[in-house]
Amino acid sequence: MIAHVVLFEPRGDLSEEARRDLVGALTRALADIPSIHRSRIGTRVLHGRPYESLMRVNYGYAAILEFEDVAGLEAYLEHPAHETLGAQFFAAFEEALMYDFELKEGADGVAAAWSSIAP
Repeated sequence: MIAHVVLFEPRGDLSEEARRDLVGALTRALADIPSIHRSRIGTRVLHGRPYESLMRVNYGYAAILEFEDVAGLEAYLEHPAHETLGAQFFAAFEEALMYDFELKEGADGVAAAWSSIAP
């Protein structure tokens, strides 16, 4: 499974119209792009743990989109609905990180990840 992970903080001066446009573009992309296997979108939870103060940037929002394989991710990235979403997103964020990860379940994931970093 491939996870497309996006952490972001919207611009402080983002208009209500721009927020609606971004939400609309994301909603359309989720509905129109068949290669998206699962999506999860939400806000950061702060609960007083010491590691929270170690973060250099506060990313208040996260989007995690899952795909069966790299081909599904590429189909998403090349889809016209993603082009619209990307334009809205890049105009709306102040800070953002975007990463793609190949993930495996449980102990298989640990073993696969460890084998890639162990000598």
